[in-house]
Amino acid sequence: MPIPLLDLSRQYAYLKPDLDQAVIKVLSHGGFILGPEVKQLESAVAELCDVKYAAGVASGTDALLLALHACGVVDGDEVITPDLSFFATAGVVSRLGARPVFVDIEPDTYNIDPEKVAAAITSKTRAIVPVHLFGQVADMDPIMEIARHHGIKVVEDAAQAIGARYKDRPAGSIGDYGCFSFYPSKNLGAGGDGGMITTDTDENIDLLRILRVHGGQPKYYHKIIGYNSRLATLQAAVLLVKLAHLQTWSEKRIEHAGIYDEAFRDIDAVVCPVVKDYSTFHIYNQYTIAVENRDRLMAELKKAEIGFEIYYPVPFHMQECFAYLGYEPNDFPVATRAAAQVISLPIYPEMTPSEQAEIIATVERAVS
Repeated sequence: MPIPLLDLSRQYAYLKPDLDQAVIKVLSHGGFILGPEVKQLESAVAELCDVKYAAGVASGTDALLLALHACGVVDGDEVITPDLSFFATAGVVSRLGARPVFVDIEPDTYNIDPEKVAAAITSKTRAIVPVHLFGQVADMDPIMEIARHHGIKVVEDAAQAIGARYKDRPAGSIGDYGCFSFYPSKNLGAGGDGGMITTDTDENIDLLRILRVHGGQPKYYHKIIGYNSRLATLQAAVLLVKLAHLQTWSEKRIEHAGIYDEAFRDIDAVVCPVVKDYSTFHIYNQYTIAVENRDRLMAELKKAEIGFEIYYPVPFHMQECFAYLGYEPNDFPVATRAAAQVISLPIYPEMTPSEQAEIIATVERAVS
């Protein structure tokens, strides 16, 4: 039988009674926009992230967009991001008229390299967006020190890291804002798009709540121009059901990661994920290895009908839409090498031992 990269039908099968009931409840009360389940989810996520507030928005991309807007990012500003991430990380910067400034990544975690951040700061730098890629929080202490020294805002792109921890702090609680995605493939996934922004100050949350409703406060009165970006109540209801299982799911992913680690430990051709000492809870949104001959591995996985994905095949500085920034192909060698070597394997909680054994055997065969 084929082994998918992710199989949400298995998740639904055992959550079906609770999910169906939650959706029917929303259909019955009719509060489809910012209804009671949205407020409940916001409170629950704020508690999970150990912050005062959370604001539900329409997607993880919108979470980044509104957070950077709230930071005051405008035309002509610069925003520092890692060179390897999902496109939204850099795309929202351009959407605001600002200039994305890329820095290279660490060779082992694939997260932004703090040592490269300071050199990228100019008088135009308004914000830094570290990405907690694959479920491991970036090294935030040096980034926060740099940001505070220069008076720069920090927006955590925690789209892949809900529940992950850095030392004693949850992802999304360290910077000025934390941004989460509830895209269905995430560890906590909705039945469609959805996102959340976390923050710790009254001023920040007030602005976010205004921005997500076209900038109107009160309704139909606009001092600022905002967005139509509200988390649907139906999605919040689905997420509330799933949130109760998030810790267990994350622990199961960690268990699967340990099995992969042990199986690949003595295979020089496979570079396994590295978990840093400061990463006290890596949630493995993806299990990403690096191999020299990725094409051969992809061919073997396809032959065996095993799902996989490349996150991400093109670093930002080589994307056609960012050619105007003037970067050279070799400006970010670590990100460029990673983009050519990384491949993510199935790690979802419902994956069976026999399926994981088949995946391991296929990888071993491909790299031998």
